[in-house]
Amino acid sequence: MTPAASKRLLDLVRKAALPGPFSQGVKLARDGAVFAPQTKDGALTARVRTAGRTVASSVSLYPDDGEWTCDCGDEVDPCAHVCAAAIALAQAAEKGTPLAPAEAGKRLRYRLERREGVLHVLRFVVAKDGTQEVLVGSLLDRAGKPREGIEPSTEDLALDRLLASRREGQVASEHQRDVFGYLGGVAEVRFGERQVRVSTESIPPRARVVDHGDGVALVLERDPRITDVLVGGVGLAGDTVHPLAETERTGPRLERLPHRRAFARGELHKLVTEILPELEKRVPVTIETRRLPRARGGPPPRVDFQLFQKPGAALSVLATLVYGEPPVARLEGERLVMLRGDTPPLRDEAAERELGRRLRDELHLALGRMTDFGGSDAVRFAERLRTWKGDDGRGLVVRGKLAPELVVDGDSFSVRFPLDSDEDAASPGVREAEPGAVLRAYRDGLSLVPLLGGGFAPLPMDWLSRYGARVAELLAARKPDGTLQKAATFALAELCDALERPRPPSFERLAPLAEGFEGLPHASLPADLTATLRPYQQKGVDWLTFLRNAGLGAVLADDMGLGKTLETLACFTGRTLVVCPRSVVHNWAAEIARFRPGLRVATYHGPKRNLDPSADVTLTTYAILRMDTDDLARVPWEAVVLDEAQAIKNPDSQVARAAYAVPGAFRVALSGTPVENRLDELWSLLHFTNPGLLGGRAEFDDRFARPVASGEAGAAERLRRRIRPFVLRRRKAEVAPELPPRIDSVLSVELEPEERDVYDAVHAATKKEVLGRLAEGGSVMAALEALLRLRQAACHPALVPGQEGKSSAKVEALVEALTDAAADGHRALVFSQWTSLLDLLEPHLQKAEIGYLRLDGSTRDRAAVVNGFQAENGPTALLVSLKAGGTGLNLTAADHVFLMDPWWNPAVEDQAADRAHRIGQTRTVIVQRLVAKDTVEERILLLQQKKRAVAEAALGQGDAALGLTRDDLFELLA
Repeated sequence: MTPAASKRLLDLVRKAALPGPFSQGVKLARDGAVFAPQTKDGALTARVRTAGRTVASSVSLYPDDGEWTCDCGDEVDPCAHVCAAAIALAQAAEKGTPLAPAEAGKRLRYRLERREGVLHVLRFVVAKDGTQEVLVGSLLDRAGKPREGIEPSTEDLALDRLLASRREGQVASEHQRDVFGYLGGVAEVRFGERQVRVSTESIPPRARVVDHGDGVALVLERDPRITDVLVGGVGLAGDTVHPLAETERTGPRLERLPHRRAFARGELHKLVTEILPELEKRVPVTIETRRLPRARGGPPPRVDFQLFQKPGAALSVLATLVYGEPPVARLEGERLVMLRGDTPPLRDEAAERELGRRLRDELHLALGRMTDFGGSDAVRFAERLRTWKGDDGRGLVVRGKLAPELVVDGDSFSVRFPLDSDEDAASPGVREAEPGAVLRAYRDGLSLVPLLGGGFAPLPMDWLSRYGARVAELLAARKPDGTLQKAATFALAELCDALERPRPPSFERLAPLAEGFEGLPHASLPADLTATLRPYQQKGVDWLTFLRNAGLGAVLADDMGLGKTLETLACFTGRTLVVCPRSVVHNWAAEIARFRPGLRVATYHGPKRNLDPSADVTLTTYAILRMDTDDLARVPWEAVVLDEAQAIKNPDSQVARAAYAVPGAFRVALSGTPVENRLDELWSLLHFTNPGLLGGRAEFDDRFARPVASGEAGAAERLRRRIRPFVLRRRKAEVAPELPPRIDSVLSVELEPEERDVYDAVHAATKKEVLGRLAEGGSVMAALEALLRLRQAACHPALVPGQEGKSSAKVEALVEALTDAAADGHRALVFSQWTSLLDLLEPHLQKAEIGYLRLDGSTRDRAAVVNGFQAENGPTALLVSLKAGGTGLNLTAADHVFLMDPWWNPAVEDQAADRAHRIGQTRTVIVQRLVAKDTVEERILLLQQKKRAVAEAALGQGDAALGLTRDDLFELLA
């Protein structure tokens, strides 16, 4: 890595890191904890040794992508190990000196042996002088002595779990894939006495097509690189061990090869069009014969003219080269882009060049470039165009009118715009306008639309004003085969009603969703379900099952704590992928083991992850979804579930695009906060679950987001009506009347004079500069940084650099409130976004003799902390960082919640409060927000009210929704 690249990556890590982990990383780098660097597949990998860990963490840095990973499992990202590696590597690159390799001590050696067709993996401990001894028992036995000079890797420990209990290192067939995956990451592997490498790359057989009689033969044979088959499904290629692909066709030991199949002359067409295309997807194919027929040529290229008439009799012309009538492919530069169908036509490049020359010489046009003609030039061009195309001389604007026709044929939907007059019947070309062109022209405020085949016709303005927007949404919801996305069937039924046309037949099956959920059929529960569902949970299962059977997706947006996970588990059938934050992966595994013990669960995570095709449920994280999109998209999942689905709220993010790309017959998004800031977030969730339901983003913005934001009458209700069948949101008060109430209040705190001086100084230092930049159109990042400094100054002066040692009125108010709560037998959760504030709070709790536990991103055993607090004799308080404890926890032992630092997104605070206010709570929950008077925190409370309107507009009864705007920032900083 060059010094410049290492510095760029270090800057990214520094900006993303929290102060605590970065400080730990500085210390680790200074103490020489980073070692054994190596470069592989564009990633720079190093090991980081940490006190108290059996194995050094493995960190991979991706300089080109600005990404990093670590196998430590810490909640914070980047963790201290990533920070240490980035710092050490940047320092080494700057000095031009390499990092230290692994310490020279005892090392592990692996030897592969086959005994009676079974693979054995023997492990040896090799000393510095080369002598070796067989490793008997578990590697962890030696790791406690202390490690006897052995520096085990993650792969060594993983192999230890698989091999330590096996007799003579015998590899069970079900573990063979895992063993080879881990062996690929160890330092030394031998086959007998021969040094080998282990690769996870599968080697398939190869196919050749050769002459045979008067036809050909298809020969399937082993890849010549395979020199030996070790055991079933595992081969040796030179000095590298590989898994063998396509063993179901070739035999585990390639004993079915070579395989030859003959094709007579009359069967060659089937071979070329059906068999070879499918075979080439799996194995390399070599054609060694000239007898195969060539692909049939398609239509010749032609010039397609798009004509647009502007005010003032101006004409705009865009000429493109296309194939087919109507076009099936278009030439864009040197690339042929498919417009419909899957099979590209055979290109005629000579004809393409000739058409380009004629277009340039005869019409003075360039392919792919819009050219404007005005006044008399437009008329002259029209004359040249008619001559060039062979028209009969009629004008471009026809005398007839377009007569819209809605066509519903089963599940297919289309709309046509033919002319209703035969006055221009003598004119050549198609007397019909393309629907997309009609809608674009109407949207752009034009009065004319080009006809297919040439000419212009007036738009049917009255019809479009009433139905155009709905038709545009439905066209956007069509699949390539012309059928309508099932989720759009409801909108089509509404349009049919408005046009007094019969509803689509498929709507009858979906009618219970449109008429309210009371008529949904009762769903049968799986036989292995161990839970007794509450009535509202059974209704949720009925709804999910109905949508699943109808081929539709669901957004389950119940309040947190009502059992969304359980309801979803009750609907699992077939191979299912669950994507969730890393902090709740183990929660999902535990819930499945508890409620659906009959399901086999696999976790897809870690540096040597592999998909288990036999697992009923695969658990993974959003980070892995983003990195392994292609691998996950190749699996035909029966269901894909996104937990805490607000993770894809930004439709432009990589993780959102990855979620859209993964196929699933049934897609479910689980989120107690489906809308946090903008209605775009709801669009993203519904685009994942039911693509096409809300049209494209631009259409959604025009039809729903902007009208709702501006308070347009009826806009919010139109949105709610559209999404109602696919979004289920229930409040705790509605479905769990036995749940005690939650009382929210604000605990106002008066800053001490010394604190007020610090706050006012920070405010004055930032206000003028930041507001000036905002007024000039500058980035909002500076404003957000200023808000961070102001919010910290309002909480505790010691959070401001140079103000260490000062006291905090807010902390004193909290200690007093906790003391009163403890005296009355209450227990409390204390949330803050900053672990540094929790650090400052701990000494005060100790001095006041208030028992407490702490949960943040550095907590290794989250379950132990939660269980310790939930215990009957648990401490009075649990200090929780908002990021680490805002989701996935049940903390009903607490009935008081203190929020130390208000955030302008109320959904984040609600998630925290609902850790205590959920099913299982028996006492009234008191939620108190500690707010410093006359500070930015009071303005944040006002902004929260605006944010709540976002969700209410889409999911409740509100009529307007507002996002965080520049005006909001001006108001907060004023």
